Amino acid sequence: GCPVNVRIPEFVAKVAEGKFEEAYEIITSTNSLPAISGRVCPQENQCEGKCVRGIKGESVSIGRLERFCADYHMKHSDAKAVKPQSNGKKVAVVGAGPSGLTCAGDLAKKGYEVTVFEAFHTAGGVLVYGIPEFRLPKAIVKKEVENLQDLGVEVKTNMVIGRVLSVDELFEMGYKAIFIGTGVWRPNTLHIKGESLGNVHYAINYLQNPDVYHLGSRVIVIGAGNAAMDVARTAIRHGTRHLECFSLSKTISASEYEASYAKLEGVNFIFNKKPVEITDKGVVFIDLNEAEDGTLTELPGTEKLYPADSVIVSISQGPCTTITDSTKDLKTTPRGLFETDEVGRTSIPGIFASGDAVKGARTVVEAVAYSKNVAEAMHEYMQTLPPDLPDAYANVPVAEYDEGN
Repeated sequence: GCPVNVRIPEFVAKVAEGKFEEAYEIITSTNSLPAISGRVCPQENQCEGKCVRGIKGESVSIGRLERFCADYHMKHSDAKAVKPQSNGKKVAVVGAGPSGLTCAGDLAKKGYEVTVFEAFHTAGGVLVYGIPEFRLPKAIVKKEVENLQDLGVEVKTNMVIGRVLSVDELFEMGYKAIFIGTGVWRPNTLHIKGESLGNVHYAINYLQNPDVYHLGSRVIVIGAGNAAMDVARTAIRHGTRHLECFSLSKTISASEYEASYAKLEGVNFIFNKKPVEITDKGVVFIDLNEAEDGTLTELPGTEKLYPADSVIVSISQGPCTTITDSTKDLKTTPRGLFETDEVGRTSIPGIFASGDAVKGARTVVEAVAYSKNVAEAMHEYMQTLPPDLPDAYANVPVAEYDEGN
């Protein structure tokens, strides 16, 4: 059930033997971010969901064991990654989230000179700006980035590709291939009256810096996914006393693990409600009837105002268009996501894309798994490129250039 094919029985056996470093080596043979995935993976739907012990009882706590091994290694090992010998080829990685960090690490290990361009002032992407500190400490992400830098990866922050530099300019600077892992940072909207009021915020924006928001004591969160749980739990930690999460359906779309913690911390859930208007005093919802097949129909005359000081909309995100607006012939889907084949090749040779920018908002480990395959495809692509020509041969056709003469 593991998207990155961690050899779970092997590493768990080493943990049982007390050989924690050996367990860590087994995990990292396929998973480059174990301290992160051990904390934020939806294990109940993946590895632990496939555990045979769960049939008659409780599954092995695979995610916690993975997290423990990674934390043990960080605490007890002073060994640093060694930069491999360079193969002389430069690669640009756009976005320092889980996709970009995974691709950068895999290519650096193969000898590529990798530069990561990050729009924010700190590397980490959604790991830093979308997941709360209580779920994923920023120090852990920083350590993972430092490990990549030990491999020779260069990280340049405050670099918005498409504005500061274009994709064409990256190629002109000598980068042989470009990886795009820009994620999804544009919040989806409700398209209802009152959404532009000052008391309405969006989950992805709020999670970036919750300290600057003054939400009040009563908050409504529209949505019931994992991001909504992060928003709700963060708001409670910042002084909100009464928080309600509203869901269209009769179920919570967040993982059972995350939802259970939200309930323990005081989040109330209200189901089968659709927002129809936002006012200064709160949100007007209409009741929904949910059929057995999941079909939802509005029930006229059931509109009701639910009071709130602030409203946070958490109904997923879409991609930004900074790169696509500035890059001719780079095709996207109707949703604005990058159009790629199964290994991340885009409509422009040499440009690859992965993660949420291709698949839409998914889990961290899915982005890692996909990006590992894309990194391998990039390696294969760059092996087909002709060698760099000395200046004296700049005008000689490649077919006539003999590297040995």
